[in-house]
Amino acid sequence: MLAYYFNLALRSFGRNRVLTALMVLAIALGIGASMTTLTVFYVLSGDPVPGKSDRLFAVQLDPRLANSYTPGDEPPQQLTRYDAETLLREGRAPRQALMTGGSVNVEPERQGVDPFNADSRYTSADFFEMFAVPFQYGGGWDADADEQRARVAVISKEMNEQIFGGGDNTGRTMQLDRTTFRIVGILDEYRPTPKFYDMNASNGYGDIEQVFLPFSTSRDLDLARSGNMNCFRQRDPGQKDTDLGAGCVWMQYWAELASAADAADYRQYLVNYSAQQRSAGRFEREPNVQLRNVMEWLDFNDVLPSDVRLQMWLALGFLLVCLLNTVGLLLAKFLRRSSEIGVRRALGASRRAVFTQCLVEAGTIGLAGGALGLALAWLGLWAVRQQPTDYADLAKLDPAMLLVTFALALVASLLAGVLPAWRACQIAPAIQLKSQ
Repeated sequence: MLAYYFNLALRSFGRNRVLTALMVLAIALGIGASMTTLTVFYVLSGDPVPGKSDRLFAVQLDPRLANSYTPGDEPPQQLTRYDAETLLREGRAPRQALMTGGSVNVEPERQGVDPFNADSRYTSADFFEMFAVPFQYGGGWDADADEQRARVAVISKEMNEQIFGGGDNTGRTMQLDRTTFRIVGILDEYRPTPKFYDMNASNGYGDIEQVFLPFSTSRDLDLARSGNMNCFRQRDPGQKDTDLGAGCVWMQYWAELASAADAADYRQYLVNYSAQQRSAGRFEREPNVQLRNVMEWLDFNDVLPSDVRLQMWLALGFLLVCLLNTVGLLLAKFLRRSSEIGVRRALGASRRAVFTQCLVEAGTIGLAGGALGLALAWLGLWAVRQQPTDYADLAKLDPAMLLVTFALALVASLLAGVLPAWRACQIAPAIQLKSQ
């Protein structure tokens, strides 16, 4: 029966081409606009480390001075170098990683490739396993390399192709800031969205760093660092902000904890650590710690650009306007066929059959509008990819959003068809037959 109703819908389209085209266009415009913004929202608000986001926790401590204290203050998002290295050394979590951003000068041996600066990340051995970083060749370094300040490096797949032309180049050496490093690992495709492990990075939705080095090595060689730094205490003469005892917060620290009970125990450990540091005179405030998992961390940092959220709501509002217009057009179309519907009712068609026929027609219009809306969404996402933002190249329809496009078009058209279909099935056949 549905196939028969579908055939009737196609015949109806041929008799009312202009009206049908207007309805298809209204739905297509609404679907195209909403799917463009929904896709961007979906890409930017997803889980950057699926399967582990509830076990990875950002650590916050409060080492600041008491004279600027306000009750309810949020602790700094970063740690001092002293605290980060102490937590790493005490090792109370199964896995933990300290880190900061930086920049190194790369001097390729390959002819035709000029020296260039590359974004780098100085971290510790657990980083790669904690964050499920995939490797094309080799792997990360071990804890001994951290202790020994080893000259080892992990590079991105893109850098491997740029300076070596691709292939397995683990074991080879490269020059970074005039120092020889041995390559121990080459990453595969890896781009967490957003780059949750460092929310102070300027390109939170951009590519990851090209070079990863042991943090201890970076300090031994005094390599350039980048990112946000806040100093709360005047440094001693001759002291640098990155020195071990400096009163500056500039390092990110993450811990992997297997369960909620482990997280509670680790939080208590941080409270006890803060109390010890206060007793020692390093901390002046009462213990003030925070421990947030990945998704809580993203919510706290309000990582989703505000314009993306606003555009999504505006597009959904535009879709609602398009649906209201479609309701009016469907109502006009069905009521113009009152005599036809009246004859069907007089010949024995039930109200349910008339209602179903009208909904099938509305759904067919929705599918046609969804197909055109999909083309408009692709055009809209292409326009997004031309924008000078760090997330522009992520704006692409994946299979899941492709299905959502047609599902949204079908559901929207069926909702728009409910009132007109109900009005159509209420037509009294006697009145229509008498008027013939």
